[in-house]
Amino acid sequence: MERLKAHKKKIIIVLVIVALIAGLSFAYFAGLSRSTENAYINADVVNVAAQVSGRVIAVHIKDNQHVHKGDALFDIDPEPFSIALERAQADLALARQSARQDNAEVAAARALVSQAESDLANARNTYTRDKELVEQHFLSQQSLEDAQTRMQALQATLEQAHAKLAKALSAPEKTSERGDVLKAQAAIDQAKLDLEHTHVIAAQDGQISNLSLTAGSLVGAGTPLFALIADNSFHIDANYKETELVGIHPGQDVDIQIDMYPGQHFKGTVESLSGGTGTAFSLLPPQNATGNWVKIAQRVPVRIKFAPTDAAHPLRIGATATVSVQLK
Repeated sequence: MERLKAHKKKIIIVLVIVALIAGLSFAYFAGLSRSTENAYINADVVNVAAQVSGRVIAVHIKDNQHVHKGDALFDIDPEPFSIALERAQADLALARQSARQDNAEVAAARALVSQAESDLANARNTYTRDKELVEQHFLSQQSLEDAQTRMQALQATLEQAHAKLAKALSAPEKTSERGDVLKAQAAIDQAKLDLEHTHVIAAQDGQISNLSLTAGSLVGAGTPLFALIADNSFHIDANYKETELVGIHPGQDVDIQIDMYPGQHFKGTVESLSGGTGTAFSLLPPQNATGNWVKIAQRVPVRIKFAPTDAAHPLRIGATATVSVQLK
């Protein structure tokens, strides 16, 4: 009996020692890494939208297709924009024609000034001659008064000619500097840009997602139509408790396990830590100053950058993962 008791005592001592070693080992290795299952794959997503409104006449892509930067995505009917360009070009031609007419008016105003100056000079000579003849009693006083009246009238005509010339000269001498010409040229530039925007291309390499666009659809400028997931932009948003952030900083190595690939390990690097908790940027942040307050540990997003992955393990936005940040 005593031998049995001694044996049990030894077993209990061994179990205590094993448990103690296991606990110390767990504490040691736990201190070397910081893990969380609250982690999700994310990526840079371009919400593709048309820059002009119109009817779609062709769609060059399919849902989930991979595209390269510059590849055609879809086309909007260019006819209305071609007409708008022709109209703008016609307005520019009219503005330039008006400028030429204004230049002709300047030339005509200069000619009127020259003619008025010549007529006034002749009238002054006539008045001077008639004045001498009146003094010599070879001409009546009435003739002198008529010459003076004519000279005054021609002086007024010259002043009017100068006013017309000043008005004609108020417009810019260069056609390219006129306001109406500049406005018409700007309208042409905008019409050309709108016409170019009827052919929509990929802004970068990536995968098309959530595509439901079809030929014949009417689209509005700025309305998102589908998504383009940018290549080489995949990362993980790991939501650590605020009490677990101590020791985590950019540059640390990360071991990643993605639920869709059991048994596979991926490498990553801590890229940055968010400047606020997840709830701080939510649509309806908590109002902790009102109501019954309960203290809850908040979570802070930690952005983890993926090391390059192989084609056999494509990544998917929203997939869950478990990450372990190596603290040492």
